[in-house]
Amino acid sequence: MKILMSLITLVALLLPSLALAEVSTPDPVSDKGTETVLLYVNINTDSAEKMADLLTGIGLTKAQAIIDFRDANGPFLAIEDLLLVPGIGAATLDKNRLALRVAN
Repeated sequence: MKILMSLITLVALLLPSLALAEVSTPDPVSDKGTETVLLYVNINTDSAEKMADLLTGIGLTKAQAIIDFRDANGPFLAIEDLLLVPGIGAATLDKNRLALRVAN
């Protein structure tokens, strides 16, 4: 249990530097022995700093462009709407697809 708590604390501390992480930890309930932790970015609510930290190929400038687009046009309805943001192309979207959410 101490190992699990240590790993959870480590993940929480590293949160700003991870985009999509899988962490293997002992699972005392099952015999599988691992659990997966996935980190997501909500493009409708998260900050530019979080986007820049967690997304591949997205720095502060592109992250701010996402927020500016969101502020000017309202919330994104689908992940693919990121393609409307100047500087965001299909390759960048595809690299980050699993880490993206559009919840309001």
